Amino acid sequence: MGCSGNCAGCAGCARELVLTREEIGLLEELGQIPFLPVARKMGDLTPIYLENGDPEQYSLILQVLEKKGLISLDFDKPLRGFDMTAYASYPIQGSMSLTKRGQDVLDLLERQGFHEE
Repeated sequence: MGCSGNCAGCAGCARELVLTREEIGLLEELGQIPFLPVARKMGDLTPIYLENGDPEQYSLILQVLEKKGLISLDFDKPLRGFDMTAYASYPIQGSMSLTKRGQDVLDLLERQGFHEE
């Protein structure tokens, strides 16, 4: 069964996609650095990103971007060669990246001349 774009509250596959400045900023960062660190606590599904600003705010941004199908959070694929010292208190460490849809959205934003500053 295909997606009709009519799921209540999803908007993940509808023709319209609403993004905040912070969401666009993280997409642009992933456009320049293909893989970024993400972590979580044991028994807690909340993603943690400590590289930019408020971790609670970024936890929400990550969850929203993942629900919109723009990023992938992979807790079974930790980053190699990245200093994860800041994430030492989080036993589950992984990585995040753009999905194909996320890359397509980022490309569209760039073609339209929109850049987060």
